[in-house]
Formats: sequence, C-alpha cells, structure tokens
Amino acid sequence: MTTQASSDAISERTEVLYGEQNVVNTVLQFTSRAKSRIDACVDYTRPSLAVEIEEPRKAFLDAKRRGVKLRYVTEINESNVGYCKELIKMVDELRHLDGIKGNFYISETEYIAPARFHKKGKPASQIIYSNVNDIIEYQRQFVFDSFWSRAIPAEQKIKEIDEGITHHETNVLEDKEQIFNHMKSVLDEANERSVVSPIGGMQLVYNNFFEEYKAIVDKQRRGSTKGKGIRWITSIDKDSVELVKIFLDAGIQIRHIKNLTPMNFAVDDRYFYATIDKMKNGSFTKSLLTSNEPAYITHYNSIFEELWKNGIDATERIRDIEAGVDLADIEVILSSARAEELYLDTVKSASEEILLIFPSINAFIRQEKIGAIQLAEEAAKERNVKIRILVPRSGLVEQKVQQLKQCSYPNDIIDVRYIVQMSETKATLLVVDRKASLVMEIKDDSKTTFTEAIGLSTYSNSKAGVLSYVAIFENLWVQSDLYEQLKIHNKMQKEFINIAAHELRTPTQPILIFSDVLLSKKGNIEEYRELLEAIVRNAKRLQRLTDDILDVTKIESKALNLNKERFNLNDVIYNVIKDLTNHNEMTSSINNRKLKLAYDSNKLDIFVDADKQRITRVVYNLLNNAIKFTQEGTIYINLERKKEDANNNGYVVISVKDTGHGIDSEILPKLFTKFATKSEAGGSGLGLFISKSIVEAHGGRIWAENNADGKGATFAFSLPIVNK
Repeated sequence: MTTQASSDAISERTEVLYGEQNVVNTVLQFTSRAKSRIDACVDYTRPSLAVEIEEPRKAFLDAKRRGVKLRYVTEINESNVGYCKELIKMVDELRHLDGIKGNFYISETEYIAPARFHKKGKPASQIIYSNVNDIIEYQRQFVFDSFWSRAIPAEQKIKEIDEGITHHETNVLEDKEQIFNHMKSVLDEANERSVVSPIGGMQLVYNNFFEEYKAIVDKQRRGSTKGKGIRWITSIDKDSVELVKIFLDAGIQIRHIKNLTPMNFAVDDRYFYATIDKMKNGSFTKSLLTSNEPAYITHYNSIFEELWKNGIDATERIRDIEAGVDLADIEVILSSARAEELYLDTVKSASEEILLIFPSINAFIRQEKIGAIQLAEEAAKERNVKIRILVPRSGLVEQKVQQLKQCSYPNDIIDVRYIVQMSETKATLLVVDRKASLVMEIKDDSKTTFTEAIGLSTYSNSKAGVLSYVAIFENLWVQSDLYEQLKIHNKMQKEFINIAAHELRTPTQPILIFSDVLLSKKGNIEEYRELLEAIVRNAKRLQRLTDDILDVTKIESKALNLNKERFNLNDVIYNVIKDLTNHNEMTSSINNRKLKLAYDSNKLDIFVDADKQRITRVVYNLLNNAIKFTQEGTIYINLERKKEDANNNGYVVISVKDTGHGIDSEILPKLFTKFATKSEAGGSGLGLFISKSIVEAHGGRIWAENNADGKGATFAFSLPIVNK
C-alpha cells in the first residue's frame, strides 16, 4: 500500500515492504538518514535482534558515532536481560516498561514499524515505512513520549532482576489490546498456570492463546521447568464436552465443579489475573485485574488448591455425560459470601417444598436478616411451596412464626415446629424439593451477620445424600411433634390429678362424715333417711368417676368390649330424662334456673344394635353437660332418622342443643380429648372422651359446635340403625 501527497519539493509516502532483506535494507537506510535522533519502542523480543544481527547492530553503532541520540524503550525481563546489558552500550539511553508491544522507530523525518512476529534470531518479514510528517509527529508526541515518560531506567530494572528484586504492582486494564499484550507477555514467560473460569474463558483462550498454553505444557513435559503445567477448573456440561476434549488432548489437566467462584481468575508463580466478565462464547474480557503482588498470588493459589481437591476429574465427568448418567454435584464452599448467594438462590428455585433446620435462635435471626425467611414466605404465597421449619423456641421466634401463620396460606402451607436448642449441632440445614441440600457450618454463633458466623458449607444434589438429610429432618419433625404432645399430656395430666383429687374428695368427705353420724345414732333409721340418701348419691358419683377411669384404661389399651343388644333409642332417651328430672339435686338445679327439657322424637321408634348401657351413658353425659352449662332457657333433645349414607346404610342422629354460654375457644380444638375441661367448670374431663370412643366403637361419629345465634352449643352423635 502506498499513499502520496505532492508538495513543492517533497514526496510523502506510506508503504508496506515485504521480505526479510527488504526489512533489513529499510532499517539500514532509516538509520543512515537520521541526523540528530532515533527513538525506538519495541517489545521484549527485539533486544536480541539488535545485538545478534550484524547489519542492524553496525548501523545503530554508526549512527551513535555520528552524534545521533538513540533513545530505546522495551520490556526487560529474565529472558532478555543479557541482551539489554549489551544494548545499553549501543544506545544513549535505555528504559524499561512492563508489557510494551510497540515495535516502531522514529527519526526526524521517517517512521518504520517492523512486524511484531518473527523467528528467533531473524528479522521480521514485513515492515511499514512512512515519511508523512503527521504520522511521525503523532507517533512521537502521543505514543513514544507517553511510553518514555512512564518507563524506568534500564539499570534499575536490571539490578532488580540480578538481585532477585521484583517490582510489585496491581493494575486494572481496560483496553482490549493492552489486555491481550500483557496476557501474552506473561504467558510467554510462564512455567505453569492455574485457571478457574467458565467454559467461555476456555473458548477465549482457545481463540487467542492456545499456542502459548501448549508451549507451557511442552516445557513441563520436557522437564525444562518444575512447574505443574496447566490445571483448569470449570463447569462441564454436554455442550462443552468437545472443547474440553481438545484441551485434554493438549495435555491440560481439567476438573469439574458445578458452582464456580463469582470471580474468574488465573494464577501462576509470578502473576495473578482476575475478572468478573462471563466471557460468554469466548468474548474478550472488558477489564482485567492484574497483579504480581505475592499476597494475591499466595491467596489465590491456596483457593485454587482447595477447589482442585474437591473437583471431579474431567474424564470421569465426560464419561458420565456421554453415558447419560444422572449426574450428582457436590461442592465444598469456602466463601461465606458465596454460601449466602447460593443459599438464597436455592430457596428461590424451590417449586414444591422447603425444609429448614435452625440449630439456634441466632441462626434463625441471621437468616431472617439476609431475607431467607421472606423468600420462603414468598415461595409459599406465590408458588404454593410447602414450608416446614424446625427451630428452637423463643419470644422473638414465636412472634415471627405467628406473623407467618397469620398469612392466608391454604392448608397450613407454612408449618413450624419447635426443637431444643442444639448445643452440639453447629450447622443450618436447607433441603429444597428433596433434590438439593445445603449444609452451612456455624463457626461462631455469637456473630450477628451471616458472613461472619458461617464457615464451611456443602452443597449437594446427590439423591442419596439429599434423601439422607430429608430422613434426618423427618425424624426430628416427628420427635418435635411427640415432644409437644408429651408436654400437652403432662400439663393435662397435672390438671387431671388436681381435678380428680377434688372430685374424689368431694363425695368421699360426706360419706365419711354421714356414716360417722349414723354410727353414733340410736333409734329408728327413718329419721336418718336424708343422710342415707346423701351417702348413696355421693357413692354413685364416686362410682361413676371410678367407672370413667376404668373405661379410659380400656379405651387406651383397645380393650373396650361392647355388649350389643337390640333396643329402642326412644326408651333410652326417655329414661335418661326421667332419671335426671327425678334426681333431687338435679331437679333442684333445673327448677332454680327455670330450665326446660324439650324432647322431640318425631314419634318414631328407632331401633339400634348397640351396647345399651354405654349408649345410655353417652346420652346422659351430653344432657348432664348441657344442664351444667345452661343458666336459663330450654335444652332441646332431638332424635332424627337420616337417609342412607354412601354405603346405603340408614343412621340416626341424637342431638342436644342448649342455650348456655357455648364452648370455650380454648377447649373447642381439644373438646373430645382426655382431661379437656377447665377447673372452674368441674368434672373430670373424661366424659366426652369416653363418649367419643363409645360412639366410634359403634361405627358412628360425634361432634359439637357453637350455635349460629351465639347462644349455647349443640352436641350430636350418630349411630347405624337396624333395617326392617
């Protein structure tokens, strides 16, 4: 290519000349025409050419003898330091600049730029020549002067190399060409390389630096270096298998991990590189952190070694991919920041279920701070994900749990159980969809932030491993449920003991007192009938309590036997009403409160096959309770035949509706359980539990509800009836 511009006396041109001899001739002519100065800017490969090739060497020495001032800037390193010591003698001033890739020479009137690539000991095969003044001035003022001002004296750099002194610096490079040149210069001198990057980084190297990487491997194979060659950690999937095979064939060692570090980096014994660019499809990185600071190099070498130990050999990974094996990934995470990121991402990914175990209250609080509880709540609300949490009990935790349960999720989709704080267990467990688990070790539970408290974490989607954690969770879940039931049972048992003691004491005392009175009297026994009736009444009361306790024992041991016979339910209900209204104490209570008992049998005779004594007891319990808790009004007893059920069997419903104060909200959920009573209400709390067991033993069911008008409650039970 040649460009020309005419003037009065000078013909300006810019051209490219090809062939080694043309290159040498152009350099010789350039130096011979220089009158006062030559400025040279070249890469680290050029000092050897200036010293070894005879013709250019003589030309530069001749120019110096003619008084031409020679300024020379290059990169001085261990590979060319000997040539640079010779070059100092040939030029007026030599300076060093890291990573320089110039390769151009400027005199007062001319500019030449030999091609960058050449064979060792031989000149380049092409050269650019120009005598256009604008090009010369631009290259001198804006390029060479910039490099020269930043360069350091060659003597200083040579001394550092001779004495083993390294100039440490850390820079962020953002120019693509500058990044390329710096990476290539470091690779040319490297004896080993450790890389952590996605497949995009591997594609970038394949596109730009694959020959340099193969050269490093070749050094290691020949034994000319003690380095470890090239080791690469990446994430291998079926789309990247072919590229990975190319690198393996070149002798590069590769291991697979699923979740890479947020920062991609490469490190050797001299330099460290890092970038957050994903380098998708091999796109060149836009910025690069580069440093030869020992602290960086040591730190990232240690990180690499830990990742390498936990990686899966690439050949095994590829074999599994090609065989179509369901692949499991296990990752040991050293960084707590990375663990936090993975933790939140895993919670976000849930589509069916989230299981969480917090070993301490502080663990729960820390993870609420980072938003994990909120993400779980959103998963439940927006995606109908079922959430189950095991956590130690505290006021703060209970407050948060209450807020969660107040949300209108269907079917109790968020459930929390309380466990004893685990002094020995120091790990938070997350399992998502029974497909992935994350175990986060707690190194210091006193810390308030996640990153300070968390140590080593382990992620896995291994089916066997994840299901093992699910089994642990389910066992703890059942244990927590049993623990809560045990606490409730203990509480109810204590209440029962107090109530039973009172109930037993109440009839026992009159029996003893009145018996003593009778024993002390003489004469006609009719005078003491009232005392005898009191003794009998309280004895029967004591007998009923004893029978209740015995029946509970039989029910719990599943030894409740029914003596079935056919009888008319109308007769049973009439007899119970008669017994209650003829009972002196009960009659007095009914009359004092102006209560009415209204029975509507629809004038039907309804026969059942049942244990008459026990069904009588159920009816008695329901009516007795209604009278006890109703201050005024009417108690309605209703007997109604119902149509056949799904199995074409007829059944009857007996209901008792009162106008009392209704069922206490605290008692309602456990109404038909043992000891479900309030001390001030009296009674043992066994009547309804026994009634339920009797009814269900007959194939019926029993239920209760507060009346819709807000006055009183209705108790009812059903029994199968005898078909004619």
